[in-house]
Order: sequence, then C-alpha cells, then structure tokens
Amino acid sequence: MISAGDIKKGVTIEWKGSIWQVIDFQHVKPGKGAAFVRTKVKNLKTGAIREEAFNPTEKFPKAHIETKEMQYLYNDGSLYYFMDTETYEQIPLNYEQVEEAIKYIKENDVAIIRFHEGKPFDVQAPNFVELEVIETEPGVKGDTVTAGTKPATVETGAVVNVPMFINVGDKIKIDTRTGEYLSRV
Repeated sequence: MISAGDIKKGVTIEWKGSIWQVIDFQHVKPGKGAAFVRTKVKNLKTGAIREEAFNPTEKFPKAHIETKEMQYLYNDGSLYYFMDTETYEQIPLNYEQVEEAIKYIKENDVAIIRFHEGKPFDVQAPNFVELEVIETEPGVKGDTVTAGTKPATVETGAVVNVPMFINVGDKIKIDTRTGEYLSRV
C-alpha cells in the first residue's frame, strides 16, 4: 500500500478498478483547512488523463507492472502475435491493444509490452525506428532541408511529414513517441 502523501512522479497505483500512473503531483497546505495532494494521473489502460485531489492519509495498492521486450511475429487478420524471445511463448493481441505501436513496427521487430497481473495491456514501439518510404511525391531539384515538408507513407503504413528531398526508397529515422521524422539513414 502507498499513501497519497508518499505519491511521487512515475508511481503506478490501483484506483477505481484500473491502473493509474502519476504524471505530476503537488503537496498543498492551504492556510485554512486540511492539506491535500493535487495530482495528475493517467489511466494506463485507456490513456485518459485526469486531475485529482487526495487526502494525504488515503492509501492505494501499488500496481506492479511487468515490462517485457517481445518480438512481433505476424498478423493473421484479426490478431497480432508477439513472442517472448527468452521462453518462445507466443501471445495474441487484438488491434485495440497494439493500435499505437503497430504503425511503427514491422514483422520481426521488437516491441515493449507491459503486463499487469500477467495480462498484457500496453504495447509500445521502440523510441526510434528506421523505415523505408514506399510512397511520397517526388522531390524536385533545388529542394532544401528548410523548404518545407510533404507527407510520406512508410512500409508499415504510417504517414510521416518529411522534408522535400526525401524520395521513395529512402530509409528514414522516426521518433515513435511524436511520430516525427528525424533524419535520413
């Protein structure tokens, strides 16, 4: 159990039937009335963010999150299969569980999967990936780095804004947290 007075950034708690991670917190001691802890928490299953105020003596069960690197194997149309590279155990996940990460990972790439009580609830792509551009408008001679951007579709189907000089067949580095182009590889 963790008390609200001991809450810190990054702590995961079980509250209202779900798993929440503390994004920000502030201990408030008003001139009148009792002290409280103002927090900003994120629901790790739905992604919802809310602001809450807790009494410092309130207690919550600490959520134990297990993180594993797993290899993405294939998609059979409705399920996405991932394999634990140590035990070779395979787990199927539905589209809602992999929706954000699948835009940036291709078969045989490694993804980070988070588990709570043995059940997977979140899939994350590595922070940086290198993917090939399969569709974009052709670059024109004289285009420079600062000339602006154009949309480009990469091999996983994600659309990324890239500089004008990027062409079909180029490999680019993408930051998966923001979905932004970083550099040509």
